[in-house]
Amino acid sequence: MKQVLSGQKVLVTRPEHQSAALIKAIEQAGGEAVSFPVLAIAPSIRLDQAKQKWQQLSGYQWIVFISANAVNYMADMLGGKIELPEAIDVAAIGKATATALMQHGIAVDLMPLNGYNSEALLQMPEWQDLTGQKVMIVRGEGGREKLAQTLKQRGAETDYMEVYRRIKPKSDHRKIKTLLERNDLSAIVLMSGEAVQNLCTMLNPDDTLRSIPVVVISTRIAEIAAGLGFRRVLVSQDVSEQAIVDTLKMLNNGEKSG
Repeated sequence: MKQVLSGQKVLVTRPEHQSAALIKAIEQAGGEAVSFPVLAIAPSIRLDQAKQKWQQLSGYQWIVFISANAVNYMADMLGGKIELPEAIDVAAIGKATATALMQHGIAVDLMPLNGYNSEALLQMPEWQDLTGQKVMIVRGEGGREKLAQTLKQRGAETDYMEVYRRIKPKSDHRKIKTLLERNDLSAIVLMSGEAVQNLCTMLNPDDTLRSIPVVVISTRIAEIAAGLGFRRVLVSQDVSEQAIVDTLKMLNNGEKSG
């Protein structure tokens, strides 16, 4: 890979166990990745409820996994193996989630052709009329309500199986504050609205932080970042490491934010 990020120092805020691929992609492109997780993932405190709902799954027509974490933490809850009822159809919110399902031997029946969020999944023709159908949504605690609300409007009965939770990790802020004082960060990568909010909580943002360009993965997250005062926000074409690197390259080339 060409050294398209030469001279860039990029703050990577993904959970520690999910950051390796992005860090590698940035470094292969000639940049320096600084890991500063603003989210950590842990098992849900509602696993007893989730296990009860698992026992009732045969009454559902659809099960939708909202993230790769939803797949992996459900597998952990079940002792490492997911065995779904034969009659149930499986939906994945995007490619990473579908890959996690396939790694557990589960075929995916529905995945967005373009995009990787609730809005993209809701555009699929198979989900325009769900009258009389029951949909189980596997997610983390306190996720977005957009998916369930829209499915209900289309005639479905929905329920949640919450198998993980997002927490704010304990991190050593001193290195990051030193980089900010030196004006030594070129960009920040933020993968969720909660990550944007946690970053601001953890670093008590000032003009220095808000002036650093931010790369996000959706217009919704971009709106959250802009609302919290970040002045230059770029939206990656998709969630892949290559797309994020390509967006960071725009910064290096001095292109305007979108």
